[in-house]
Amino acid sequence: MKYLDQIDVSGKKVLVRVDFNVPMDKSGNVTDDTRVKASLATINYIREKGARVIVTSHLGRPKGKRVEEFSLKPVAPILASLLKKDVLFVDDCIGEKALQAVANMKAGDVILLENLRYYPGEDKNDDAFAQELAKLCDVYINDAFAVSHRAAASNTAITKFVPVCAAGFLLKNEIEYFNKAMGNPARPLVAIIGGAKVSDKIKVLENVIDKVDRLIVGGGMAFTFLKAQGLNVGKSLCETEMLDLARKIMEKAKQKNVQFLLPVDVVIAKATVADAETKVVAVKDIPDEWMGLDIGPATIAAFSDAVKTAKTIVWNGPLGMFELAPFSSGTFKLVDAVVASGALTIVGGGDTDTAIHKTGKSDKISYISTGGGAFLELLEGKTLPAVAALG
Repeated sequence: MKYLDQIDVSGKKVLVRVDFNVPMDKSGNVTDDTRVKASLATINYIREKGARVIVTSHLGRPKGKRVEEFSLKPVAPILASLLKKDVLFVDDCIGEKALQAVANMKAGDVILLENLRYYPGEDKNDDAFAQELAKLCDVYINDAFAVSHRAAASNTAITKFVPVCAAGFLLKNEIEYFNKAMGNPARPLVAIIGGAKVSDKIKVLENVIDKVDRLIVGGGMAFTFLKAQGLNVGKSLCETEMLDLARKIMEKAKQKNVQFLLPVDVVIAKATVADAETKVVAVKDIPDEWMGLDIGPATIAAFSDAVKTAKTIVWNGPLGMFELAPFSSGTFKLVDAVVASGALTIVGGGDTDTAIHKTGKSDKISYISTGGGAFLELLEGKTLPAVAALG
């Protein structure tokens, strides 16, 4: 696979697949431009080489139909403001409108095409749709890591029809940081896996046990492991159908000599509300009518101690219901511990990303991935189809 800085784009027509799937309010205003900012390095590099930049993305799930609320038009002025340059919005992504807009471009110009998913061929990874996209350009750049785990016409099929294809700087960073963390890491390597369900993270857990020195498990999924050890977890989230699997994972960790850390105490409540009555109890003492919603102080201390000497940390999933103040302490305090460790730290997953930004310490994390699903599939040991297509 080649990267953008390894190919010649000077004077070329360059189609850049980005992820501008940005959140919008009911009035159609962009409420968070983080994903747009993530593409700037790639777009500016191409512009500075005197190329014509054709930006393309999806937004939402219009399911192959033209749905006004999923138009990318509101993103064009955001991109223009960040680039400090006019950006022409084109009301289509293939066909005569798009071809004419490209023909009228000058060196350094940027256009933004309409939503790829207005066409059913996009999600179907359709060759015919990909060929139409390919007519727009001389060079194809994939800089949309967040959708690289799904084979689509704009990130997979298109590579068959454009002579020069490469990864942009965002995709390059995602791959290189992940490889640093999981390919040949500085050790000890610690994985922190949280979130609600074991079933969502089975393959991740099975894969990382072969690679890590310590595995920390928190969040709702921890209660399935605690139940598998014979403990009563009250009304805590628990997947009883996963108990045997949980036991196998713990046994595998033991065989691999991986330190496997579960909560020793938890913050419990009877309801998931901000003003709920809470208690801190040992995991063996959860009453029948209560549920665990965060890790307790003894667990925070144990988990913090486990990351203190880490050289590499990979984190996916929060350790409690951090959205509500009574249950946020565990996740937030572990962020402090991770930052204090000085380790190379790679964080992936939308909820984890949100939690870290809430602490105001996101700039202290080595790398925060832009793709939840794609990051998870890398943790599972899978090859991303859109990355493989660049090879």
